[in-house]
Amino acid sequence: MPQANPFEDPLRFERRVPECAIVIFGANGDLTRRKLMPALYRLAYDRRLAAGFAVIGTSRTRLTDEQFREKMRDAVQHFSEDTEFSAEVWETFARGLFYVAGDIGDRELYRRIAAKLSETEQARQTGGNVLFYLSTQPSQYAEAAEGIGAAGLGHGKGWRRLIVEKPFGHDLASARELTERLHAVFSEADVYRIDHYLGKETVQNILAFRFGNGIWEPLWNRRYVNHVQITAAESIGVEGRGAYYQESGALADMIQNHLLQVMATIAMEPSASFRANSVRDERSKLLRSIRPMTPDEIRVNAVPGQYGPARIGGAEVPGFRQEPGVDPQSRTETYAAVTIFVENWRWAGVPFYLRSGKRLPKRVTEIAIQFNPAPLAIFEGDAPGPAPNLLIVRIQPEAGISLKFLSKRPGSGMKLRPVSMDFNYGSSFGERSPTDYETLLVDALIGDPTLYTRQDMVEASWAVVEPIENVWRESRFDFPNYAAGTWGPRAADEMLARRGHAWRKP
Repeated sequence: MPQANPFEDPLRFERRVPECAIVIFGANGDLTRRKLMPALYRLAYDRRLAAGFAVIGTSRTRLTDEQFREKMRDAVQHFSEDTEFSAEVWETFARGLFYVAGDIGDRELYRRIAAKLSETEQARQTGGNVLFYLSTQPSQYAEAAEGIGAAGLGHGKGWRRLIVEKPFGHDLASARELTERLHAVFSEADVYRIDHYLGKETVQNILAFRFGNGIWEPLWNRRYVNHVQITAAESIGVEGRGAYYQESGALADMIQNHLLQVMATIAMEPSASFRANSVRDERSKLLRSIRPMTPDEIRVNAVPGQYGPARIGGAEVPGFRQEPGVDPQSRTETYAAVTIFVENWRWAGVPFYLRSGKRLPKRVTEIAIQFNPAPLAIFEGDAPGPAPNLLIVRIQPEAGISLKFLSKRPGSGMKLRPVSMDFNYGSSFGERSPTDYETLLVDALIGDPTLYTRQDMVEASWAVVEPIENVWRESRFDFPNYAAGTWGPRAADEMLARRGHAWRKP
C-alpha cells in the first residue's frame, strides 16, 4: 500500500514537487537559513512536497543530522515572517533533513554524499531524482560541479539538475569558462541559473498583463511609449558584506542580471506559446538587440556613484568607505544608472533608463512606462497641460500596478488633475503570494526553466555591461558623489535631463 503523504493536498495545488532529494552546498550559510529552508518549509506547510522528499545539507562545519535540523528549525522560526510555525509540520518535514560535512575540494565529500543519497533513496523513496543547489562562493561553482561529476553523481536512474546562484562569472570570458566546466557534467537543459527577481509575482505578472490583455499590445512600442525607467533602490547599506560587495559593485550585482532580465521581460516580443524555450528565446533576442556603446557614449550614458556619510533620522550613517571590510580608498560603485537603447522595430529610439543603488531614500523596485503626451493641449486655465500618462509596475515592497492619467476636477470649467487607478496583489486576491524562492524551487524541481536564465542570456547581459565596466575601471571618479539617504549623484539626473526627462520619485 503506498505511503500516505501528510504534505499532499491534491485539491489545492497542481504544481506539486515529485519525489526527490535536494543537495545544498553551503547549507550552513546565510542564503540557506534566510531563503532556502524557509521556502522549503513553506512548501511543506502548503502540502506541496511529495512524501519521498529529502534535503541533504553540506558545508565544512561539522554537524550531526540532529544539530542541522535544530539550526534549520531556528532559521525557519526566525525568517518565515508570514508563515505560522507548526511543530507538527516541522516534525514531519525534519525527518527528511540530513547533513554531510566536508570541504568542496575534497573528493571524499562526494563519496559521502553519494552514500547518503543512496541511503535516502531507500528510506525516503526519492526515485533517484536529485537537485544540486550551489549556495557557495562563486569561485567554488565549477569545483563543486566537477566533484559531482567525478563521483558519478551527475547521472543516475532519475533526473539530475543543478541550480547555480549569481553571479554567473565576473565578465564575459569567465561566464563562458564557467559554462564549459558545468557542461562537462550537466547539459544546458539541466543547468538552472537562478535570478530571484524573475520569481517575484509582479515580474511574472508582466507576461500575463502584456499578453493576456488585448488593450496593451497596440500601445507597447515606440509610437506611444516615450521612455521606460526601471528602478531598484535599497535604503540599507552593505550590511556587513562590504568585503564581498567591493569586489562586485552595483553594475554587476544588480544591473547585469536582475534589471536587464526585468527589462527583457518588459520589452520582449510576444512568444508563440508559454513554453520555456519560447519565452526564453524572446528574452534572449531582446538582450541581443541592445545597442553596444562606444567608450564616448558610455561616458554620457552610464553614471556610477558611491554613497558618503550623512545624518539620517537623527543618526549618523557611515559612507561606503567607512563600512567594515571596505578599502578606505575604494572605487567600487554603490549606485549605477545606465541609458540603454534597443535596436529593433518595436523600440528604436526609446530610451530605457536603469538605475540601482544602496543608501537611497527608500526600498523600492518598480518599472515606470511613460507614454507620449496628447498631441494638442485643448484645455486652458488651471489645466496642467498634456502631461504624459504613466503605467507603473511595482515589484516590491508592495506588488501591484498603477495607471496614472488626467481627469476633470469636480465643478465648473475644464480643470484637470492627475488621478490613479491601482491594482494591489494583497487586496485584490486576499491571499498570500509565494516568495520568489518558493516559486523558483518548485520550477526547478518539476523541470520548468521558464523563469531561469539561459547561457545565451547571460552572455548577452555581459556584452552590455562589460564595456561599461572597462571604461569605469580606467576612469577616475570623485567618490563619494552622493550622500546616504539621497537619490544618487547629480550626474544621473543630468543624464536624463539631456533628453528632457527626469527620474520619477517613487
